[in-house]
Amino acid sequence: MITLDALSELSGIRHGFFTREGGVSSGHYTSLNCGFGSGDALELVAENRARIAARLSVRAEHLLTVYQIHSPTVVVATQSWRPDSAPEADALVTDRPWLALGILTADCVPVLFADASRGVVGAAHAGWKGAQGGVIASTVAAMIKLGADPSRMVAAIGPCIAQRSYEVGPEFPAQFTNERPGDGAFFTASAKPGHFMFDLGGLVEARLNEQGIKIINRCHNDTAAEEGQFFSYRRATLRGEPVYGRGLSAIVIAP
Repeated sequence: MITLDALSELSGIRHGFFTREGGVSSGHYTSLNCGFGSGDALELVAENRARIAARLSVRAEHLLTVYQIHSPTVVVATQSWRPDSAPEADALVTDRPWLALGILTADCVPVLFADASRGVVGAAHAGWKGAQGGVIASTVAAMIKLGADPSRMVAAIGPCIAQRSYEVGPEFPAQFTNERPGDGAFFTASAKPGHFMFDLGGLVEARLNEQGIKIINRCHNDTAAEEGQFFSYRRATLRGEPVYGRGLSAIVIAP
């Protein structure tokens, strides 16, 4: 488990960016796979999630995730739900102690938020579509409605695919720069002619800054390159592997 100081130093907040180690799954899913939709045995995924819930000192049924769709949609969690009835969204917020908010990733950016003074937390899944579409702004707005203030919030950016591992085609940057020319700063030339290397984590950090969040920590692990530590959609795709696991990042208010 990886923790970042921005959240670890807050009283009454627990969090973790969990690696792929310490679970019960095997094969491509070795070992702490937390994705019910990954193709792994459901009972193994449930056990992996239960182990994470125990690390956070919450009941297994209180560790919540959503059905992620690469959107800016945010859910306000007020009670538990079953995994098979999870709402479609890409972020969660809550002011309820002991409801742990979880995000699943395998190269995309997990972001955890907290305003400890008001007892409000959030978690967002920021792939490139979500980051471009406004999931960071939507999460902050939802937290504000619960009483949080961006000037008091802290945010932690978890492990994701690094720029050195994220090559994109010639048409890709225009999806960002046509709307925001300044987003060109997140692309550098690739060794492959006409291609680019994309800094998704840097883009997400910039979006957090735009929301007025003053304290932002960023983990610089590379999920695509560090096979022993992280699941990676891109790594699996490049190898022609048919399946891949999902890592989980979570945050919870402790009373």
